Amino acid sequence: MINSGIYDYINVLDKAADASYLRNEAIANNIANDDTPGYKRVDVDFQSVLASEIGKSKYVSLDKKIKKVDLGHLDVKATKDMQAYPYSYRLDGNNVDIDTENVELASNQIVYQGLTDSMGQEFNRIITALG
Repeated sequence: MINSGIYDYINVLDKAADASYLRNEAIANNIANDDTPGYKRVDVDFQSVLASEIGKSKYVSLDKKIKKVDLGHLDVKATKDMQAYPYSYRLDGNNVDIDTENVELASNQIVYQGLTDSMGQEFNRIITALG
């Protein structure tokens, strides 16, 4: 991570892209374990972590909120998703719905592409400002 203020947005976008990549792996793992008896789906919830971190102070500009973000608090990991899917509707105890996982995978890939595009745009702005 780069600690200059000019890279604040890029650092947060980088953490979001890392979380999105981790979520992609979790969803792929869920799809791979669709037929595993007793398997419980896992997910990565970066959005609520980020919202909690930047939502601490109301009535402050996004620039100031991003400057105050502690990047260490934005580390997330895959956890069993028992809140969104607490019950298994299958007799084998598996709570993976393959159709839902495929939609989540496609959605997450779009998010990842958007994040990487945003990082590229931020770097282009810096290059333009320096040039």
